Amino acid sequence: MRPVSSRPSRKRGQRLRHSSSRGLVNQPTTAEQRQPNHLTSQPAFPASNLLSQPVRSTGRPSTKVVSLEPGVVELRLVGFDVLRKVKMPRRTGSDLLTVPVALREDATAFVRDYRAVPHQLVLGATLSGKSMFLRNLLTGLAAQPVALVGIDCKRGVELAPFAPRLSALATDPDEAANLLPVLVKEMEDRYDLIKARQGIAPSTPDEVITSDVWGLPEGKRPHPIVVFVDEVAELFLVATRKDEERRDEMVIQLIRLAQLGRAAGIYLEICGQRFGAELGKGATMLRAQLTGRVCHRVNDEASAKMALGDIAPEAVGVASTIAAEVPGLAVAGDTSGGWIRIRTPYLSLADAAATCRETAELVPDVPALEPFRPHVPAQPVMLPVTLAKPRPAHG
Repeated sequence: MRPVSSRPSRKRGQRLRHSSSRGLVNQPTTAEQRQPNHLTSQPAFPASNLLSQPVRSTGRPSTKVVSLEPGVVELRLVGFDVLRKVKMPRRTGSDLLTVPVALREDATAFVRDYRAVPHQLVLGATLSGKSMFLRNLLTGLAAQPVALVGIDCKRGVELAPFAPRLSALATDPDEAANLLPVLVKEMEDRYDLIKARQGIAPSTPDEVITSDVWGLPEGKRPHPIVVFVDEVAELFLVATRKDEERRDEMVIQLIRLAQLGRAAGIYLEICGQRFGAELGKGATMLRAQLTGRVCHRVNDEASAKMALGDIAPEAVGVASTIAAEVPGLAVAGDTSGGWIRIRTPYLSLADAAATCRETAELVPDVPALEPFRPHVPAQPVMLPVTLAKPRPAHG
C-alpha cells in the first residue's frame, strides 16, 4: 500500500476526509466545488484501519479523527493552541436560553443551550475558573427574559454581587430549605397549566397539543427559570439529626427538579468542588440527572471521575492534567459520549455585577419567588473608617 501524504493541498473551506472507497481525499463542502481529485487513484483502504491506529504527530497542537458516518472520517488539524489566549468569535449569536460561554479548542464558541441540555454539573477546585464560568453564564442570561435563582451557601459572597438581576437568592442551607419547596410547587403549578391545555377536543390540530411549556401560547407561557447552586456540597453536610432530615428533604427536591423541571421550563446549574457518593444519600441519583458536565482543574483524579467518568471515561485523564497556570481551562462533555476542551474568557466581578445592575429592570414577574427577592441597597454600603489623629512629636 502506497503511503498517502499527510499534508495534501486543499482549498479554503474544504474538509480533509478519508473514504473507504476513494482513499484520502480533499472533500469540498459544497456540491459546486467538487472536482476530480488527483488522489482518487490511490489504492482504497478501509476507514477502520485509520481509526484503529494512533494518530501520529504532525507538529500541530491538536490532531483528532472524528467518525462522520460509516466509512467516512474527518481528520481535524489545529495549527496553534487557540486556548492559550481566549478570543471569542465575533458572531456567536444568542437565542433564548443559549449563552456562548467559552471558547472551544477548535476555535468555535462553546454554547450553553438549556433547551438542549437542561441541567449541568460544573466541578472545579479553588481558583480553577469555575466562578468565571458562572459569571459568564449569569451575565449572558441577564439580558434575556429569564428568572435567575441563586443558592449560594457561602453566605452569598459568590452570587450576592448579581442580586439586582436575581429573582431569588438563598445564602445558607436554612434559606435554601425554604426556597426549594417553592420551586417544586412552581414546577407542579406549571404542570397543571400544561395539563389544562391538554384537556382539549379530539378535533384539535396536533400542533396545538403540547407536553411542555414551550407549546403553550406565548401569552400564557411562564418565564423560564434557571437555578444556580454554588458549592452544592454545603447542602449535604449535616451535624445533627435535624440537619439530616433537612438535608434529605432538600436532596429529594433537587432530584425532583432535575427529573421533571425541563418540561416546566426550570433548569439547574449545579457547581461544586466534588460531587460523589460520599456526600450522602441521593448524590449519585442527582448527578445522573445532570446530563451536561464541565470539569475544570481538580485536586485529584477521583474528582475528575465524578464529573466525567460515567459519560466520557477517556476524558478523565485530560481533565486530571489541567495545569494551575491556565485558569478557566476545562473539559466539557455530555451523555452522548463526546467531549472537548474549552476555556472561559476573563470577566471581572465588577463588570459582571455592572451588567446585572444595568439589566435589573428585566427581572421577570414570578409571584412565587417574590418573598425571596434579594434586597439591593440604593447605595453601596460604606463601612466606617477610624482614622487616628497624628500626635505631635516630643523632643
